[in-house]
Amino acid sequence: MSGTHSPEAVKKLLENMQSDLRALSLECRKKFPPVKEAAESGIIKVKTIAARNTEILAALKENSSEVVQPFLMGCGTKEPKITQLCLAAIQRLMSHEVVSETAAGNIINMLWQLMENSLEELKLLQTVLVLLTTNTVVHDEALSKAIVLCFRLHFTKDNITNNTAAATVRQVVTVVFERMVAEDERHRDIIEQPVLVQANSNRRSVSTLKPCAKDAYMLFQDLCQLVNADAPYWLVGMTEMTRTFGLELLESVLNDFPQVFLQHQEFSFLLKERVCPLVIKLFSPNIKFRQGSSTSSSPAPVEKPYFPICMRLLRVVSVLIKQFYSLLVTECEIFLSLLVKFLDADKPQWLRAVAVESIHRLCVQPQLLRSFCQSYDMKQHSTKVFRDIVNALGSFIQSLFLVPPTGNPATTNQAGNSNSGGTVSAPANSGMLGIGGGVTLLPAFEYRGTWIPILTITVQGSAKATYLEMLDKVEPPTIPEGYAMSVAFHCLLDLVRGITGMIEGELGEVEAECQTSTETASSPTQSSEEQELQSTSSDQMDKEIVNRAVWEEMVNACWCGLLAALSLLLDASTDEAATENILKAELTMAALCGRLGLITSRDAFITAICKGSLPPHYALTVLNITSAATLSNKSYSIQGQNVMMISPSSESHQQVVAVGQPLAVQPQGTVMLTSKNIQCMRTLLNLAHCHGAVLGTSWQLVLATLQHLVWILGLKPSSGGALKPGRAVEGPSTVLTTAVMTDLPVISNILSRLFESSQYLDDVSLHHLINALCSLSLEAMDMAYGNNKEPSLFAVAKLLETGLVNMHRIEILWRPLTGHLLEVCQHPNSRMREWGAEALTSLIKAGLTFNHDPPLSQNQRLQLLLLNPLKEMSSINHPDIRLKQLECVLQILQSQGDSLGPGWPLVLGVMGAIRNDQGESLIRTAFQCLQLVVTDFLPTMPCTCLQIVVDVAGSFGLHNQELNISLTSIGLLWNISDYFFQRGETIEKELNKEEAAQQKQAEEKGVALNRPFHPAPPFDCLWLCLYAKLGELCVDPRPAVRKSAGQTLFSTIGAHGTLLQHSTWHTVIWKVLFHLLDRVRESSTTADKEKIESGGGNILIHHSRDTAEKQWAETWVLTLAGVARIFNTRRYLLQPLGDFSRAWDVLLDHIQSAALSKNNEVSLAALKSFQEILQIVSPVRDSEKPETPPAVNVPVPVLLGPISGPGLSRPFVRTDSIGERLGRYSSLEPPTVTDELEDLNLWWAAWNTWYRIGSESTKPPVTFDKLTFIPSQPFLTALIQIFPALYQHIKTGFNMDDLQKLGVILHSAVSVPISSDASPFILPSYTEAVLTSLQEAVLTALDVLQKAICVGPENMQIMYPAIFDQLLAFVEFSCKPPQYGQLETKHIANAKYNQIQLFAPAEWVALNYVPFAERSLEVVVDLYQKTACHKAVVNEKVLQNIIKTLRVPLSLKYSCPSESTWKLAVSSLLKVLSIGLPVARQHASSGKFDSMWPELANTFEDFLFTKSIPPDNLSIQEFQRNESIDVEVVQLISTEILPYANFIPKEFVGQIMTMLNKGSIHSQSSSFTEAEIDIRLREEFSKMCFETLLQFSFSNKVTTPQEGYISRMALSVLLKRSQDVLHRYIEDERLSGKCPLPRQQVTEIIFVLKAVSTLIDSLKKTHPENVDGNTWAQVIALYPTLVECITCSSSEVCSALKEALVPFKDFMHPPASKVQNGES
Repeated sequence: MSGTHSPEAVKKLLENMQSDLRALSLECRKKFPPVKEAAESGIIKVKTIAARNTEILAALKENSSEVVQPFLMGCGTKEPKITQLCLAAIQRLMSHEVVSETAAGNIINMLWQLMENSLEELKLLQTVLVLLTTNTVVHDEALSKAIVLCFRLHFTKDNITNNTAAATVRQVVTVVFERMVAEDERHRDIIEQPVLVQANSNRRSVSTLKPCAKDAYMLFQDLCQLVNADAPYWLVGMTEMTRTFGLELLESVLNDFPQVFLQHQEFSFLLKERVCPLVIKLFSPNIKFRQGSSTSSSPAPVEKPYFPICMRLLRVVSVLIKQFYSLLVTECEIFLSLLVKFLDADKPQWLRAVAVESIHRLCVQPQLLRSFCQSYDMKQHSTKVFRDIVNALGSFIQSLFLVPPTGNPATTNQAGNSNSGGTVSAPANSGMLGIGGGVTLLPAFEYRGTWIPILTITVQGSAKATYLEMLDKVEPPTIPEGYAMSVAFHCLLDLVRGITGMIEGELGEVEAECQTSTETASSPTQSSEEQELQSTSSDQMDKEIVNRAVWEEMVNACWCGLLAALSLLLDASTDEAATENILKAELTMAALCGRLGLITSRDAFITAICKGSLPPHYALTVLNITSAATLSNKSYSIQGQNVMMISPSSESHQQVVAVGQPLAVQPQGTVMLTSKNIQCMRTLLNLAHCHGAVLGTSWQLVLATLQHLVWILGLKPSSGGALKPGRAVEGPSTVLTTAVMTDLPVISNILSRLFESSQYLDDVSLHHLINALCSLSLEAMDMAYGNNKEPSLFAVAKLLETGLVNMHRIEILWRPLTGHLLEVCQHPNSRMREWGAEALTSLIKAGLTFNHDPPLSQNQRLQLLLLNPLKEMSSINHPDIRLKQLECVLQILQSQGDSLGPGWPLVLGVMGAIRNDQGESLIRTAFQCLQLVVTDFLPTMPCTCLQIVVDVAGSFGLHNQELNISLTSIGLLWNISDYFFQRGETIEKELNKEEAAQQKQAEEKGVALNRPFHPAPPFDCLWLCLYAKLGELCVDPRPAVRKSAGQTLFSTIGAHGTLLQHSTWHTVIWKVLFHLLDRVRESSTTADKEKIESGGGNILIHHSRDTAEKQWAETWVLTLAGVARIFNTRRYLLQPLGDFSRAWDVLLDHIQSAALSKNNEVSLAALKSFQEILQIVSPVRDSEKPETPPAVNVPVPVLLGPISGPGLSRPFVRTDSIGERLGRYSSLEPPTVTDELEDLNLWWAAWNTWYRIGSESTKPPVTFDKLTFIPSQPFLTALIQIFPALYQHIKTGFNMDDLQKLGVILHSAVSVPISSDASPFILPSYTEAVLTSLQEAVLTALDVLQKAICVGPENMQIMYPAIFDQLLAFVEFSCKPPQYGQLETKHIANAKYNQIQLFAPAEWVALNYVPFAERSLEVVVDLYQKTACHKAVVNEKVLQNIIKTLRVPLSLKYSCPSESTWKLAVSSLLKVLSIGLPVARQHASSGKFDSMWPELANTFEDFLFTKSIPPDNLSIQEFQRNESIDVEVVQLISTEILPYANFIPKEFVGQIMTMLNKGSIHSQSSSFTEAEIDIRLREEFSKMCFETLLQFSFSNKVTTPQEGYISRMALSVLLKRSQDVLHRYIEDERLSGKCPLPRQQVTEIIFVLKAVSTLIDSLKKTHPENVDGNTWAQVIALYPTLVECITCSSSEVCSALKEALVPFKDFMHPPASKVQNGES
């Protein structure tokens, strides 16, 4: 305004003012005098002001009310001329800003009057405008009045006025808001506390606003009121208003002054509370309206949409969304949802068109779309607005195809179609052009008969609307066909372009930031994520995380809808440019999804492009099955929008450019490719080439499609993997147009470049590429199964190509690449297999010859990696492949044998992988390689590989194709062991070095070192592996191999075992030997018992080896013996090991299980081994071993030192101390003396094993059949023979329990019968009294025991009784052979020998036990003689037991199996009694022998008066000899028993007397013939009995009452006996008549008579008090009987009778008188 302030301007103003006033006064001179006066006084006023004030303008302004007054009055005259003059003057004043607020108010009031009188309307408007624009003095009511004035003028009848007023209103409204903005600018520096306006407070609380702001607020509020058809609050005096105008004003304010609403909460409040509800309310007719819901004739029940309002509302909405989105999140959600609804098919066409335009406006603002996504789609309970917009566009496009567009109801027929409601028909010929080969004239979309032209609408990327700008139209316009489709199509393209551009830009920034930060961080080893963490500050990280989430959500929200729409358009497009655009959109989306890692969506877009490349309905599974792309023909329901996915339709009118065969299992005719297919294919190649890095897993889709296209176009792989045109073989079906023929080389070239460019991909992407090629190849393999058609080699060729160009980083792709080629190598189709093997070997060779950096020799890992597939080929069974593999190995050995180094294990692995079933020739070839290695290469390979050589050689041993190879390989193992032995030191050094390195590595990694036999030193481990291999061969199914391996194993351990570290023996024992024993034991026990007919060919098999079981038995024997030998010879090494006792237990366990096996060979061998380990006196080194093995009962050194203390610290002196021996053996080992206690434990363990073997093997089985196993005699003998040696070691602790156990075993062992086929070899003939070796052994065992007890300590003697018991049990065998379970044994004489019946089941023969029993008896007697006085023997009633036992044979007498038995029994009894009776008498008082006496009495009784009848053939001499034995017994009674009667129980003496009595009377036997009778009457015996009786009846020297008692008994017995004999004699004499009586009876009577006379004599001699009156009575009572004998005829009897009668004279006294008696 500086122009108006310059002095010239001021001067000019004053002049003008004066001239105006003058003019006014002139005009009003006549009619309006008051005005004239006012004008004149005004002139004076002006002059005065000018004169007085320097600041003229300010002064003028102060007095402006007065200055203006004349002009106001002039206007009041309502004269047009005057009014115009006045208004002009007022305007001048206003433009110089010299009007004060009051003046302005006055002016406005004046203008209002003019308006009400409809005067000078245009001038009024001009004045108002000037007044309001030049300065800000007009406020509040004045301002509102001015604005109302303009509004009023807008609604006049005059069109010009109306339009001018409208323009003025627009400008005034703008001015009001501009003032507010200016005011804000002025106050911006003054910081004020903003008073928060509560959202729900009264809308008129504007007290906080500054003046201009307040005006703007009131104005805007009233505009809202007016549009809403409510009364205004501020614009008082409004008369009418239109919504359209109101909406335009609102739109302009919102569009031009967004910051007002954003910075002032009061205004924000208005937006939320007034504008939005208003818009929503006004929209309602459009929402509710459904096209075609009522016919046009009937009254519409719903208010119809009104184009002008609707269009303006959409404009307002566009502004609201664009400018105030952040304030109105919820409201925008509603608006956007409405917009989406307006696209529905049932809305009028114009409404849909306008809505699409509105949406297009949004689509070109990616940042806005991004906000939508953040505010809605990413919030949990919000509408997915962004997704809905995209989906709505998609549905919209589909609906245009599926629902033919009907014209606008208002202008139905203007659409140019004759049938008012039908489809808009295309130009008649356009649909058919495609097939004829021409191109359609118009670019268009065509789908299922619907043809829609594509119109050129806008420059790409801007949204210039057509219908949103038709502000002058009242009726809805006609929409040209294709317009909506074209806008929608551009929406999609712009949407894609905007989103991808924005996100890629942001992504680029992030990556650039990362890049720079990475460079500063300078730690290339870290992953990019870590660098970001380090270098970028955390908020930047957060920002990126948020950003990434938004990007992903945006893509996730829109891809489905986009893809649905684009796929449909791609299918329908007939225009190359449109197709290109669509493909470009799909490609950029695919690339973006790829960059963001959104797999599903990426794959879906790629699938769409792929489908476009292939003929319609082409059966390519990868496109239909991929999870990402399950799109075909599925109906997606996206938030209520039904989006049909449309498959390419076959009738798209495209030019066919190629015809070819589909790549399928079954030939299926031909397929055609169109130019659009080729266009898509190029897009696909472009995608793969430019965006390969983000394709990831979708390489699969891409490559699968390319493979099929290549196949259809007939491109074939040539050498090196490139594709060349040409399919002569299957040719005629392939037809290519010239257009395509020129394209083919280009396509082929691009394809090759595509794979060459794989060298620029990053590693991950390269992996994806390889994976995809592999799965393609897998499909090709599947198709090639089961037919010999030419397979598709696209994938294999490209894998080879990719491998060769990436050789510089071959490591990262080698595994998947070769892994897959290996699978190809296994394919049944030979052509495919051959390619695979070729490719694989080419790659391996190329890899080995490629100049790697660092070179292979320094990069061992890579060398191994390259060789690995060679090893993997071993798992393939096709002989052709294996042959290639072995050839390859051979080449490698020849060319690089010396430099193989770490590759050796793999090469050896290949040889070792040849399996049994792979044909003899392959095995032979591989074995020859191995022999070559063993002979030539052992020294050159790293020592760590020696173990592998061992393994491989071992594995050939296990091959069962060719026995010779197996045996040769065992030979190789022996050679290898020799090599170890010779090169031991060097190997050991190298291995230790290697071990140390590995150990270090392992420690760094914090893992345990893992190798077989770990704790052992490495060299020892090598040996252990060798042993383990041999061990495996020891359990080979073939006996020859087992035998050879077993011998080799034990020889190597024997020969080279000395090289092992001491501690390694632990492993040898546990892991090798015991493990082997376990396996052999298991195999033996489960081996087949079927007979093997012949050993292959014509070899006969010996009967001892004719079943697998017997062959295994041999192995078991060999193994057990080997192990036992090692235990024996190396005991000095093993014993110091910590767990020798455990090992000992295990060995014993093995011996036990072998001994208890049901195989005589094994069980016997087990005992041999047992004996071997028990004979270990002290270790004997091999050199010192005696030539002959020592006999079983080796003298075991006894403890030499004194026994000190209770037990533990006893010195145990060996013949040769371990320390010395170890010292002699190896100076490395510290001499250790094993603890004596441990030794004892070992022996006790052995004893327990022995006991278990014994008790198990001799326990009779429960049932018997012909298969029952009964141990053999040699086995039992060996078993028992072990005991004495064992006993020497355990005798100190051997107690009664152990003795009991021993007894059980001895007893059972002796009881075992023998098989009748073996009996001739074992048994002596029955008549020879010889013991079997088993019986000898049993007795020896007991003998050892009793000798030990004899010299042992006192406490051992309690064992005597047990030994007696044992022996006595054996004695019983003489009469009663033992039973073996339920087994029936036959007497040897009755047993049939097997020779007679070859196949009869073996019979069991009981042994002749008599010699054994008799020998046992002799031992008993000997032993008793030595031990009779021992306390234990006395206490345990041994004597009684002996008597009891002897009673059996004695009572049987002639019935004994052998006559010798009872004779021996008698003599033994006599011997025993001669020793035992004195002892018994000695202990009489203790009662310990009480129970013996009756037993003894019964024994005598049973023997002397036996019930058995002598055999008929007994000779006289024999009989007499036997009688003399009886006599001996009676003599014993008379010398040893009766004299000591007072120490003996009465009952016993009574029994003896009765017995003697019985014996002294001849008992007649009726069986004798007359001739023999006189001899067989045992006269001598009777006589002896009688004499003994007599002898005891004359005991005149009685010392004790006891003795007297005996004599009394003897007398009474004697007298009774005499009486009996005499009576009988008299009786017989009388009966016999003249016949003389038998000789013996005569003798007897004579004997009795003599005895009577002797008796009476002796009675007389004794003291009268010694003779009992009773006795006398008995003697006298004999007299009458004697008298009766006088009649006898025998003279001898008479003379004896005479002598007997004579002494009776002494008894004859005169009878005494009764009186005398009575008196006395």
